[in-house]
Amino acid sequence: MRLNDFSPPDTQAARAALQLATAYHSPALLHHVIRSWLWAEAFARIQGREDVDHELLYTAALLHDIGITTAFDNAVLAYEEAGGHVAVALTTGAGWTPERRRRVLDVIVRHNWPSVDPEVDVEGHLLEIATGLDISGDRPDALPRPFLREVLEAYPRLGLAEEFTASVEDQAARKPTTAAHRLVRCGLATHLADHPFDRD
Repeated sequence: MRLNDFSPPDTQAARAALQLATAYHSPALLHHVIRSWLWAEAFARIQGREDVDHELLYTAALLHDIGITTAFDNAVLAYEEAGGHVAVALTTGAGWTPERRRRVLDVIVRHNWPSVDPEVDVEGHLLEIATGLDISGDRPDALPRPFLREVLEAYPRLGLAEEFTASVEDQAARKPTTAAHRLVRCGLATHLADHPFDRD
C-alpha cells in the first residue's frame, strides 16, 4: 500500500471540497482532514470493502471539521453538524440529489460518534475510525507502517495537537450538550498530547 495508490475523485464536488478546505483550514487542520481521507481509504482496502462511495467519503473527510473554523463556527449547532451543513450547501451546488446530500451530512455528523456500524453507514464507519486514528491514536497498528510513514511525511501533523485541543475545548465550553463535550471529558487533550504518531 502506497500513498499514490489513492487519488481524489475527479469531480466537481471533490475539487470544491479541497478548495474550501484549503481556503478555510489552517495548515495543521488541512493536513488532518487529508490524512483522515487517506486513512479511511486505507481502512476500506484493508477491510475489503467494495461498496464505498468514494466521492461521498472524500467530500465528507475534507469538510468534517470545517465547523470549528471561525468562518463556519455556529453559535448553537455542534461543529460536526455545522460542517455537515456546509457540505450540504457545497454538494447542492454540485448537483447532488437530496438523498445524497443528506448522506454527506450523516457521515460528517457520525464521524464524532463513539462507533458507527458499517452495515448501517460504511462511509460513516470509515471516517469515524480514520479520525479516531488521527486524533486519538486508535488502531495504530492496523495499517502498514511504511504507508503511515509516507502519509505523515507528505502531510505532517504540525501543531495539530495544540490547535485541535483548543478548538474542541472551546466548542465544549460554549456547547456543553454536543459531542465536543464528550470528547473533552474522554481525554482528548491527553490522547493528542501522547499520540503515537508524534512519538515516532
